[in-house]
Amino acid sequence: MGEFQLIERFFRQPALQGAGDVSRIALGIGDDAAMLAPTDYKQLVISTDSLVEGVHFPADHQPADVGYRALAVAVSDLAAMGAMPVGFTLALTLPQADEAWLAGFAEGLASAAGDHRIALIGGDTTRGPLNINVTVFGEVEARRVVRRSDAKPGDLLCVGGSLGDAGAALALLQGQPAPAALDPAARDYLLQRYWRPQAQCELGLELAGVASAAIDLSDGLLADAAQLARASGVALHLRSADLPCSAALASWPEAQRRQWMLGAGDDYRLLFCLPPASERCLKVWASQGFEVSVIGEVQAGDGVWLDQQRIEQPNGYQHFTESRHD
Repeated sequence: MGEFQLIERFFRQPALQGAGDVSRIALGIGDDAAMLAPTDYKQLVISTDSLVEGVHFPADHQPADVGYRALAVAVSDLAAMGAMPVGFTLALTLPQADEAWLAGFAEGLASAAGDHRIALIGGDTTRGPLNINVTVFGEVEARRVVRRSDAKPGDLLCVGGSLGDAGAALALLQGQPAPAALDPAARDYLLQRYWRPQAQCELGLELAGVASAAIDLSDGLLADAAQLARASGVALHLRSADLPCSAALASWPEAQRRQWMLGAGDDYRLLFCLPPASERCLKVWASQGFEVSVIGEVQAGDGVWLDQQRIEQPNGYQHFTESRHD
């Protein structure tokens, strides 16, 4: 199967090309390049993610899950900026044109595109070790964009959901024994949190123009909090007792839960700072179904602090020094 036949058969389909707001797409698949049409008062937000087999996902995988995960983790970066997803490109490197794998991958990709309302607008395919590169495009009003760099002392530090679930799922995928209390439904929940994370786009849109700073949690709470603290020139003080834990994760001993919640990565929750004047939003968001927890506060200073102890070297995934799936 040639490159153009592969694209035509698996990726040039309505479920992928029509998943987003097509009014924002001036030209999609079929020309030398795609064209987007943001309005005059909006800014284009762009982010790229690469997923490498054996590094970012296990070699033993379901292609539909990989397709879903590849897009969802990229869209999470748009959510952290308060941006609305518009379109994405896919650069896919394959060891061979395995039609069964491609069909599953395209199905998962289309499912993620529909869930996050983002359309495939172009890309490329080539032969080599399996590598999935996704570039996402979103838009946000210039006055409402959320950056990492604007947190202020006195802000509340919040997170949009439970932590550590993907760390537990990865342990299960790597063959570590599960606690006896973990029932099949809880196990399935954890695996879904790893393979099919939900980028928090709706919460991100709520944060636009309200939160002072935000980051998505991909490399671990402590590591990503350190990035936010550094960008804003502040200290983030976390309280371990307030970290949100799912019922499924509660099956493990406290020490193991704490390790995953602080450093495992792959949660793709939004960590954000909320000015005191906007604290009333917490009740509104709760009434809308958002599971937001206040886990600390922003103070003058620098670095990340946990229960009043400074974390000198926050643990988290390091892209060039380790692999999640060795």
